[in-house]
Amino acid sequence: MFKEDLQEQVKASISEKSFYSYFKNSSEKLPRVDILNLLSQYCGFVNWNDFKSNHTNPLNHTKAIDISKWFWITLLAFGLFTGIYFLIPNQNTFSFCFIDQDRNQPITQTPIDIIILNDNESPFYLKSDSTGCFTWKTKDDYIRFVVQSPYHKTDTIYRIASSSQQENLQIQTDDYALMLHYYANGKVKDWKNRRKELSKIIANDATIFQVLPHRLGIEIYTKDEFINRLTTPTQSLKNIEIIESRKLHTQIVKLKFRIKS
Repeated sequence: MFKEDLQEQVKASISEKSFYSYFKNSSEKLPRVDILNLLSQYCGFVNWNDFKSNHTNPLNHTKAIDISKWFWITLLAFGLFTGIYFLIPNQNTFSFCFIDQDRNQPITQTPIDIIILNDNESPFYLKSDSTGCFTWKTKDDYIRFVVQSPYHKTDTIYRIASSSQQENLQIQTDDYALMLHYYANGKVKDWKNRRKELSKIIANDATIFQVLPHRLGIEIYTKDEFINRLTTPTQSLKNIEIIESRKLHTQIVKLKFRIKS
């Protein structure tokens, strides 16, 4: 009866062997796909896949949709954050500490004025901290800045980004400005100490000479003569420019200077 009804409904039939294997006896295996398609059509479905899709557990189907939805949301978020990470430029950190060239000690008593020079931007002004250091963060891979101090010579520094965490920068002392400070404030005792410090850092047999203007030659100084000149408040002293200095075992052994006109 079933075989006839199947033939009438789907215009096809199954073999006697298949009929007895799957309908007359118990079997742990599913029939072939073509048989499953015929049986699905007999039940009103297009094929076996159509039958399965309409008989899947709704809860499992919902879970599959939710998993798929969160997968794409997560993938989209990852792509978005990755794009933002690469679009935002990394910052470089520059750290410097200032060292008095004469004393070889950190400059902590007088803050160093720092002028950051940015391309196409106004300069940025800051000061060194209580340890004589400063830190600057920038998207640029270099830094260019001017250092100024009442008692040190102005200098322009240029550095490119590197793996170095911190760099010590030696700053030249402006002896004339420092001397005026001591004299203006009546700190004669301090200046005497300064003379002692100069005597310590200059070797007794140091070669010291002044380059005279207009190619007139040079003038040789002894250590004491040079210190006396350096500690005499004259207008020409303000224009002293050190051309070359050489140190050996923390003492200056050669010094060349000139008086700028």
